[in-house]
Amino acid sequence: MAVQPAYPTTDAAVRPMTGEEKKVILASSLGTVFEWYDFYLYGSLAAVIGAKFFSQYDETTRNIFALLAFAAGFLVRPFGALVFGRLGDLVGRKYTFLITILIMGSSTFVVGILPTSDQIGFAAPLILIILRLLQGLALGGEYGGAATYVAEHAPHGRRGFYTSWIQTTATMGLFMSLLVILFTQAAMSPEDFRAWGWRVPFVVSILLLAVSVWIRMHLQESPAFVKMKEEGTHSKAPLTEAFGQWRNAKWALLALLGLVAGQAVVWYSGQFYALFFLTSVLKVDGYTGNLLVAWSLALGTGGFLLFGWLSDKIGRKPIILGGCLLAALTYFPVFKMIADTANPALSKAHETVKVVVVADPADCSFQFNPVGTATFSNSCDVAKGALARASVTYTQEDAAPGTLASVRIGDVRIPSVDTAKAGADSKTQLAAFNKALGDALTSVGYPAASNPSVVKMTAPWDVFRAQPFLLVVILTYLVILVTMVYGPIAAALVELFPTRIRYTSMSLPYHIGNGWFGGLLPATVFAMNAQSGSIYFGLWYPIVIAGATVVIGALFVPETKDRDIFAGGDASYHTGDRTVSYDPMVPD
Repeated sequence: MAVQPAYPTTDAAVRPMTGEEKKVILASSLGTVFEWYDFYLYGSLAAVIGAKFFSQYDETTRNIFALLAFAAGFLVRPFGALVFGRLGDLVGRKYTFLITILIMGSSTFVVGILPTSDQIGFAAPLILIILRLLQGLALGGEYGGAATYVAEHAPHGRRGFYTSWIQTTATMGLFMSLLVILFTQAAMSPEDFRAWGWRVPFVVSILLLAVSVWIRMHLQESPAFVKMKEEGTHSKAPLTEAFGQWRNAKWALLALLGLVAGQAVVWYSGQFYALFFLTSVLKVDGYTGNLLVAWSLALGTGGFLLFGWLSDKIGRKPIILGGCLLAALTYFPVFKMIADTANPALSKAHETVKVVVVADPADCSFQFNPVGTATFSNSCDVAKGALARASVTYTQEDAAPGTLASVRIGDVRIPSVDTAKAGADSKTQLAAFNKALGDALTSVGYPAASNPSVVKMTAPWDVFRAQPFLLVVILTYLVILVTMVYGPIAAALVELFPTRIRYTSMSLPYHIGNGWFGGLLPATVFAMNAQSGSIYFGLWYPIVIAGATVVIGALFVPETKDRDIFAGGDASYHTGDRTVSYDPMVPD
């Protein structure tokens, strides 16, 4: 059984941060700023990118290809974690760190100067997808490197606080991308922005790359890695040792299920899904939704540092699992409060209007569509999809096999459309169905598009009005949960694994958890809502995963805050006048 120290014996908890430690944190954080800058930049400009690089297709198809190129970067991140994690454990943190920032930053810059499909034909989208794949691979090694490098430089007893600075970078990346896009758009006409101005945000990223590379070139190798190399205890085969031996691999699995999976769904729910819920479900305009979330991020971001610091005092597990538990217990009432506040008329319609989908159960699919490529043409799917996009609450009534689905609203029955069977006339029939459905919903109390009760902001200071102010308070609570689970996660993952396989071991569960468990959250929640007929049912996805993480983490993941990470296969802590070694892969 592993023995943990009660208290650190150094004065690190009280001395100020040194200049070298500040430089380490800055250099490490700039890479993750780059990651989020590119993430928001590409997402915001996906429609323009689709038009420029997939112009040979119709608008719908090219948007799908643009989203596929975006998704490709996510899908390869775990593979990047394996490639660069192995490299980091073999040759060092500093050089691997330098490679990942060069690949990532160069790929972002090249997108800005890449000729379009009108200029070089099929080569343009092919190169774009290759660049996205390279970015995804580099990002797979970037976060693990940043967390490992900072933690191995941090004084004993302050790793949670030092690594929490990395966690603030998502907000900085978001603000940077929004500011660059807004300033660029303000400096030129909309026509010029669509023609060439969209390239500017990608091209100016070269400045951030140059600063990042310059700083990283002047850094020293991690002292823990240097000590390990001098002692000859580094791993010769990190992948085999980390994942080929059950003794070690089980800890990567427990890190995924007992820490990262819950952190990921809480993170995506509190930021990305909250924005999606406001704009797509509650029909808040995009400017207002972005402004509300931006205010909540500005108010809540300090929580990353607060909970990182607090985790050095009371432990990583209580804070991370506490955030997951609060999310699981409060998501339903919190999102109900958001709906009641942001669009009261819609919430009232949910309670007073009964809508029924009458359909053959065999005609209904689970509408899971993470990258927008699937088509749902059966009449039941068409009806459910239309109601879900209109944020209508409904139930389903089974009909005889082969029956064309319909929507019943009071005494009105609206036949759906089977777009596959309708052939060339499908667009006309679909438009007629959507119009009839919209008219029927409006007539019984569902709000029209011009609903005056929906929250509306025209300037940042509108937040001081009652309706947006209350929403910002609620959204800030969600951000605080994000900071609880995300602030201490880097330190927790670094401490869970020994130095010899740390970079490799922590990177894979982090990117599987955040790239797949978290990245698939919006699509999964929408599909569950469409299946159930409730705008809240999909919340069971993050609630169940967060709850499972609480149970698994509490039972099987050890507390690690007092571990003295150092080179080699073991770890140690100081007590009195002696140093005690223990196996970090054995739980308390």
